[in-house]
Amino acid sequence: MTATAPLRIVAVAAGLSSPSSTRLLADRLAEAARERLAAGQDRPVEVQVVELRDLAVDIANHLVTGFAPAGLRQALDAVSGADGLIAVTPVFTASYSGLFKSFFDLVDNTALTGKPVVIAATGGTPRHSLVLEHAMRPLFAYLRAVVLPTAVYAASEDWGSQGDEYTEGLPSRIRRAGGELASAVTGGRTVSGATRALTLEDGEDAVVPFAQQLAALRTG
Repeated sequence: MTATAPLRIVAVAAGLSSPSSTRLLADRLAEAARERLAAGQDRPVEVQVVELRDLAVDIANHLVTGFAPAGLRQALDAVSGADGLIAVTPVFTASYSGLFKSFFDLVDNTALTGKPVVIAATGGTPRHSLVLEHAMRPLFAYLRAVVLPTAVYAASEDWGSQGDEYTEGLPSRIRRAGGELASAVTGGRTVSGATRALTLEDGEDAVVPFAQQLAALRTG
């Protein structure tokens, strides 16, 4: 990849409704990562959102026929070729949705090796937030992705919340996750090689080991 080739961020949104809070969360995470990448290095940044509701029939057909239509193949290729991935699902029965799992069942089992991933989920109640740690993080760890420290869960009550002195609001968590993804994608450095300044908002004190893990996976 040349120095001028764009950095590619792909967000996968498994929301079923339109409009969808899952798609909204995917958009905001992608924009947070794009803004941090644009400010922190000198390569162009491309963002693509894959909305699985538009591919549901193709996903089901591929599972039983083994054939991927053009639209689904483009989505799978986008995920495989991304420099950084954002994966967002609604919570169904205390886990990720069947559509979300079915799509990632079709991703080649080596395609996410070493790829930095932000996991996120939406739900009606905060009680389902552990889906991130009990379901999503193990899934992407199994696929050998580098799952970043900050996972983002958005309950219905989180939209519009700015947090308080004891808790972080949703916008703050989105910015922190976007910063971690940007840092992991660039290895914590700009194209010119200058080390980026670490900030508490980025959470980069937690990301540095993941950047090192990413480099080890790519060379191992």
